[in-house]
Amino acid sequence: MNVLAQRHGVSFKRAKRTIRAEICELQIAGNRAVLALPTTFMNESGQAVAPLLRYFAADPAHVLVVHDDIDLPFAKIRLQFDRGSGGNNGAESIIRALGSREFWRLKCGVGRPPGRMDPAKFVLRRFTKKEQPEIDLMVQWAADVVESFIVEGGEAARQLTGGPGAGS
Repeated sequence: MNVLAQRHGVSFKRAKRTIRAEICELQIAGNRAVLALPTTFMNESGQAVAPLLRYFAADPAHVLVVHDDIDLPFAKIRLQFDRGSGGNNGAESIIRALGSREFWRLKCGVGRPPGRMDPAKFVLRRFTKKEQPEIDLMVQWAADVVESFIVEGGEAARQLTGGPGAGS
């Protein structure tokens, strides 16, 4: 989200007290959007998302949550609507807080942990120097998808998740 904010010359600021997130508002091609970075633990993301939606009177179906996914290959992304948590505790927290699965999710693949490594430790570790260039590309690609989501909606944005420059 920082990349998207930088692209559009906006910066994150602390939201009002009842919203546990930093937010920024922007317009892309005449479409208003609010970007949010929860200040909760990842597993408690619903505590940030639900109050944010109430404050902005937003429908969950117009929400895009971006998160990591160990079941998706490294540096791949996938855009989905109305799915279960897939074992992601942050997504599960949001589903519980909203009482609905009807929101969009942009999953960013980090791959499976090696051997018997604890998945929580795996997703919290720093990327290696070898991995970083692919992650940097994935972050730019994800920002492109979010921009498309804001301007054209979820189905159009889904077309970008086949790969940078992919049409389907």
